[in-house]
Amino acid sequence: MRTPHNESLTSDNAEAANLSRADDASESERRCVLSGEVLPREELIRLAISPTGDVLPDPNAKAPGRGAWIAPDRRALETAMADGHLKRALMRAFKGGPKDETLSYNDDLPQAVEAALTRTLLDRLGLEMRGGNVVLGSARIEEQARTGRIALVLHASDSSEDGRKKLDQAWRVGTDAEGSGLRGTVLPLDRDALSVALGRENVVHLGVSGKNDGRRRTSSASGRVGQAVTRLSKFLGQTEGSRDGSDPPD
Repeated sequence: MRTPHNESLTSDNAEAANLSRADDASESERRCVLSGEVLPREELIRLAISPTGDVLPDPNAKAPGRGAWIAPDRRALETAMADGHLKRALMRAFKGGPKDETLSYNDDLPQAVEAALTRTLLDRLGLEMRGGNVVLGSARIEEQARTGRIALVLHASDSSEDGRKKLDQAWRVGTDAEGSGLRGTVLPLDRDALSVALGRENVVHLGVSGKNDGRRRTSSASGRVGQAVTRLSKFLGQTEGSRDGSDPPD
């Protein structure tokens, strides 16, 4: 069943002004039931409801039935849970579904969302690895990055600063971004998690194949991975990468 558009959903009276804008949104857009902001659906997180009324994260948006969409913002989710805003918004989103007394979510919903987004990212990395789109090994990443064949550079959370700087500098050279401060993304995942996901030992750095002009990713593989990285990073309140206007010392 196709997930219906959330045009009619509001979380409080202040969101009413967003209705007309939401009505005009394309099928690729959804409205956050907490803030009322309309965003591309791939930037949001879908919440689905089980037959027993349990609200669960559905990051791949594949669960049947109605869904409610929220922005990837853990702090906003926790605040909405604490003040009852989430419950009211979900009752509107799932109107016609479970009765008020049966719709529920656990206190660990934020943790469940984080775990689901993490699993989505790891699964995506595994799929791209099997598709030949992931480059491992510092020497290989550096060589391909320097020659413009890497669209995305990712580092484990426990990677060394020196190792990151070396690969980031090669990436800037390959993308004609020297002097921009462009850096790869430090993931909220350590080398053990990446190694398990990719079926290799000691995965500290990885590159995603494709071209990158320093701003726009043109590789479909890097776009898919980048989407999963961005949602998780935003949910955790982290930045996906950085560009500070000057190269760090290499």
